[in-house]
Amino acid sequence: MTDADNAALLASSRLFAGIDGKGLGYLADRSVRRTFQHGETIFREGDAGDSLYVIASGIVKVWVSSGEGSEMVLATLRSPDAFGELSAVDGEGRSASATALEATELVSLDRATLLDAVHHHPGVADGMMRGLGGLARRITEQASDLVFLDLTGRLAKTLSTLAERDGRVDGDTIVLALPLTQSELAEMVGGSRQSVNHILKTFEARGFISVSGRDVLILDPEALRRRGAR
Repeated sequence: MTDADNAALLASSRLFAGIDGKGLGYLADRSVRRTFQHGETIFREGDAGDSLYVIASGIVKVWVSSGEGSEMVLATLRSPDAFGELSAVDGEGRSASATALEATELVSLDRATLLDAVHHHPGVADGMMRGLGGLARRITEQASDLVFLDLTGRLAKTLSTLAERDGRVDGDTIVLALPLTQSELAEMVGGSRQSVNHILKTFEARGFISVSGRDVLILDPEALRRRGAR
């Protein structure tokens, strides 16, 4: 990939959408492409972190773990999403882990480059603020959902959100190719695989969805959305 490709990718990311051409060129010239295979760890919670990543292709799972080894998925990200911005800003250790869910290509920017760009190129600081604001909003919303929604509501909301972002419209149906296993989906909503499987079957019985392998057909998006509302 060329610097022009990297610049186009950065420009499509919400994090760098407001940067002028000169600033994008500066960042692209100093960016590094990295590839990861399915299941490969990009970084782990607590690792030293001095860079952020923008996804060029593939899917990334961002997650945290407890001392007992249980996990919670915070987000699944696709191109042109960015992640790792918190450590890139404060220079501290990673607050979460990141794993490639399929063959994934990333564009990496180190902290020194970002800090220099903040001082010399308008829009970089705004982009970083947007990124951190989005991260804070996502964490706040997840915490609120854990308090105010039951497991069924959290699963309904998660499926609705994924369908809106990643679903493919086929007539009156939205086809969602889940990037997660049922165990990972359970980690995302704070439940067990068995409980999530039971709820999915309940949704099928009610005509909300139909499940075929990892494909979820959203048959009644509005009913699913209502069940996931607080």
